[in-house]
This record gives sequence, structure tokens and C-alpha cells, in this order.
Amino acid sequence: MKNEGSFLPLPLQPSRMLWHCHNKQNHEPVRQPILRSLFFILRFFCITILVFVLAKIGFMLACHEGHVFTFTDVWEVIKHGFSLDLSTALYFVIIPFLLVMVSIWWQGKILLKILHAYYIIIAIAFSLAFVADASLYPFWGFKLDASCLQYLETPDEAAASVTGKYLLIRFLAFISFAISIYGLYKYLASGNKAFGMKNEKPSFKTKILSSVLYILLIPFMVIGIRGGIDESTTNIGQVYYSQDQFLNHSAVNPVFSFLSSFEKTANNIVDYDFYSQEECDQLMEELYPTVSVHTDTLLNTHHPDIVVILMESAGEIMADAMPRLQQLKREGIFFANCFANSWRTDRGTVCTYSGYPSFPTSSVMKMPNKTRHLPSIARSLQKEGYDTYYYYGGDINFTNMRSYLIATGFSHLVWKKDFSASEQATSKWGVCDGLMFDAVYRQLTQKHDHPMLIGFSTLSSHEPWDVPLKKLDDPIKNAFYYLDDCIGRFVDQLKETAQWENTLLVILPDHSIDFQGIDETKEARNRIPLIWAGGAVKEARAIPQICNQTDLPATLLAQCGLPHDDFKWSRDVLSSTYEYPFAIHNYNNGVSIKDSTGFMVYDLNSKHVIVSESNDIQRLECLGKAILQATTTDLKNMQ
Repeated sequence: MKNEGSFLPLPLQPSRMLWHCHNKQNHEPVRQPILRSLFFILRFFCITILVFVLAKIGFMLACHEGHVFTFTDVWEVIKHGFSLDLSTALYFVIIPFLLVMVSIWWQGKILLKILHAYYIIIAIAFSLAFVADASLYPFWGFKLDASCLQYLETPDEAAASVTGKYLLIRFLAFISFAISIYGLYKYLASGNKAFGMKNEKPSFKTKILSSVLYILLIPFMVIGIRGGIDESTTNIGQVYYSQDQFLNHSAVNPVFSFLSSFEKTANNIVDYDFYSQEECDQLMEELYPTVSVHTDTLLNTHHPDIVVILMESAGEIMADAMPRLQQLKREGIFFANCFANSWRTDRGTVCTYSGYPSFPTSSVMKMPNKTRHLPSIARSLQKEGYDTYYYYGGDINFTNMRSYLIATGFSHLVWKKDFSASEQATSKWGVCDGLMFDAVYRQLTQKHDHPMLIGFSTLSSHEPWDVPLKKLDDPIKNAFYYLDDCIGRFVDQLKETAQWENTLLVILPDHSIDFQGIDETKEARNRIPLIWAGGAVKEARAIPQICNQTDLPATLLAQCGLPHDDFKWSRDVLSSTYEYPFAIHNYNNGVSIKDSTGFMVYDLNSKHVIVSESNDIQRLECLGKAILQATTTDLKNMQ
């Protein structure tokens, strides 16, 4: 028969016996149609799992830099990730399964066309997921999720982190993988002619029996997709097995990670119900005092001109590449134990100016209905007669920055569109830091009748690390050296003016970065410099208290003699009410906390402490969970 090599099930044959039927014309046995159907579905299922396993190996090879692993580790990754691969593969079996059921009652080549169209769609989707996952992981340090979609709104900004060669290689990889994946399905589960057979007419009884069989299989597929019949359903955390997060992340299926994250991003805010409301309130008691008492005085004046320099990615791990910053630590006020709240610019900006916490999966800056209710340094100073400016050399619309800045009190926005075309081309992200510092200098030193607040986000110390200065061989450190040089020249210029005596420079990064094996599981990863410099500073000193960048608003406003009770998550670290110094940090699906007893990291996927460097780890875990629950509830209830 011409259809002897078909992989997809043929319609059931009329016969006295379902399992032993013959073609009356040539007396050759015809494959049992139900078995043929099941074998086709099984082939599709196995091919999908094979694709997922190969993608894991490819991910580990593509992202191996900075990570040491053995062949045994590769096997362990495949083994522990297998259960998630099985569940994910079942999602994609649904369409072929339904096509098989339709073919029992209706035969037509259109079914084969639908099947091959489906192969094209999933080949493109899988290839895109695998390439995006392996490409973004070195930058983000977590698996692919739906948060990447927000950057499609500003593709130029998203592409600014990489070179044209980088994008070309990824595009060619995407095309190659998509063709390869499609080829696997087409030639190993082709279904050629299977839906086009018209010379075999199954009996009504055969149709009924076949349909009943497939209906009985549906509950088993649902159980497989769900991951069993227990209360816990399939989740990313089930594949975690190692203290090495890279191995855990390698075991995670990127397709499942992406699809499951929509549940978190759809409502923007994820609920964390670790405790009852009463228990949470008890754990949170007196952690965030909002009134300053006996605050130490650091400034010469209550109304200085203030410039907040938010340095892109400049954590303390880059200290050796930033000598001028180390000099400013000695000359000004250095908060020696400050930690970033988050790992992304949009989160870090809100933490800095609004004293509002970050969240593992939600970006407050992307929620205009929430940001308009946030307190901010700009709005508080604006009420005191300050003129407010914000400078950024990139696209001010990136991650909804414009909406946030305007809503929180910045009246004048200066960004790359305010510069010439040639100036906009000085950096992949826009106007290079050197030109932006010059613009801030001109703004600050021109005659003005009111005190001013200038917020300024730098951008040159960011992938692809292209800066107009070559001093260090390491391109990453060289980019930070360039930023440091820009800060040094800005300070030197300002010192030569009368403006210096009435200026307070607040210098800190928006977040830190993973570098040379220092990742979210290390305390050093999120330690950041917070420096106050300028003539408005009374004297040089170091502040030893552990604190967060969210504590800047309360501490700064208290130094200006202003209330800060509306900053409910910001603490005046110089006040006698600051009795329990600690710092909390959230990253994608994780939370870390630091206090005098040590350091703890809790992974929200595996629901386990993955770093325990404290003699009171249980209390730190409870504290981290309570803060995450309380802050999330506050965000959700904000109106």
C-alpha cells in the first residue's frame, strides 16, 4: 500500500476484528490504526523531549564563561530537569492529539497541512526561546521570562547593549535551530498521507472505540501536564538540586519558564502569603521607623543644590577601576555598608528617588497607576521651592521612565533628543557620559533664583562597554574607569566655582552586576558605594550602619530638616530610631538579606534557603519573607 510508511494514524479500517484487519484487494495486513495513532503521538512527544534536552546542553556550552562544570554535571542537569521537560512537552502534544481525534471522524489533507504549519510555529517558538535564553542569561543571570517583552517597546534601547555582530550571530543561530527543529518533526513524525486517505472507511463501531480510547487518555495528559495528583503542581523549583545556581538554571526548561511567567506578569503583582496578616505585622514591627530623632548633622545648610548621580551598574566590585570615587569616599561622607535593593535600572531608580522597595518579578516603574501615588525626593523638595531637573543621555521613554519622573515631581527632563545627532551617536545607548556631565555642569552653574535638584542617570558603564577612552585592557573595567574619570573631571570643574560651596553631590549606583563569579549568591554582589560630596558637606566621615539605597530619601530629607513620614519604606540611618540596621535585596525570583549576624539568600522557585552565612538564619529567612509579603501587599493596595 502507498500509505505503508505513514507515521500519523490512518483512519480505522472496517473489519470483523479491530486489532487484526486485512486489505481485501492485496490481502496485506494493515497496521492496527490505534497503535499507529499512539506511536505517532509517542514519536512527537519523544522528539520534543529530545529538543529540550539538546537545548540544555547548548545552553550550558553557550553560557559556560565563569561557570565550571563536568560531564557528570551535564548529566545531572538533564536528569533533574527531565520531569519539567516531560510536563512541558505534553503541552505541545495537545494539537497533534486533537488532530488525531479529528481524523477518526473526518479525513482530509487539510489536517496534514495544519500539522506541518504547527511544526513551523513550534520550531520558530522553540528556537527563539532557546537563543533568547542563552543570550540574555549572561546579562540577567536568570532564565527567560515574560519580562523581556517590555523591552520590545523600545527596541533601540534594548539593542544598545550589544553589537551588530552579536545580533547577527544570534539571528543565524535562530534560523539554523528553527530549520533543524522543523526537520526533526517533519521527517520523524511527518504524517505524510495519513490524513489524506480516502480508500479506507472505518466502521462506526471502530470510530466510537477509537474516540473512547483517546478520551480516556485525556485525564492522563492533564495529570502529566500538572505534574501529578498532589497539591503541588509543576513548577520551576522542582528541578533545583544544587548549591550552584548555574546548574539549577541550566535544568530549567526555558519554554516553561517563559510561559509560566505570564501568570506573574499578567496582574503585575505576585502575592506572597507566607504568614497570616497578624504574624506578618508582628515580624515587621519597628523595622521601618518614619520619624527622625536626634539625627546627626552632616551638612552646612538645609537648602543646598543637590545633584543625585545614579551611576549605571557601578557596584563596589568595580572599586579598583574607579580611583576618583575612592578619593571622594575619603573627602566626603561614605556610607560604607550600603546595599542595592534591586538588579535593574527601572527598579533601582524607584528605590533611590521614592525610597520604595523592589520586587522579584514586578517593576513599579511600569505601573503608572501606582507611580503617581509614590513619594519622591523631587516632590518633597519641590514643595520647598526647589526647581527639579532630570538628565539622561538615552531614551527617556525606556521602561516607562518618563511617566515615573513626571509623576514624582521632576519638572524638566533633558534626554538624548535634546542633543545633536552626532552627540546622540557617541554611545550605543545615546549621549556618552562625558557630554552629559558637561550639560549637568552648565545647568548647575548658571544663575538661578531657587535651589535645584538635578537627577542624573549615567549610561556608558553598560554593555556593550563602548566608551571614548581606552585605559584598561578589560573592556568592562575600562567602561567603569571612563565613568569614574567623568565624575572626577566634573568634581574638579565644580570645585573651581563658587557654586561648589552650596552643592551636595549624592553619588550611588542604580544596581550592581554579576562579575567574575560574583553573583546573587554572594554578599559582595550588591554592596554599593553611597557617597555625599561637595562644599555643603560639613566634614569627611564614614557611616558604618548597614542600609539600603531605599534609605536615601529619609536620610537626605532629614538632613534638610524636612519630614519623611510618607516614605514608609525608607529609614533615616542617622536617627536614633534606626535600631535594627539591615539591608534587603530582591532579584528575579529570589531575596537576600544582610544584617549584623550575616547573610542569607532565599530562592522563591525552590522555596529554600540557598545561602546560609548567618548564626541566626531562621530569623533572617522569616524577616525576608515578611518584608516581601508586606511590601507586596502595600503595592497591591496602593490607590
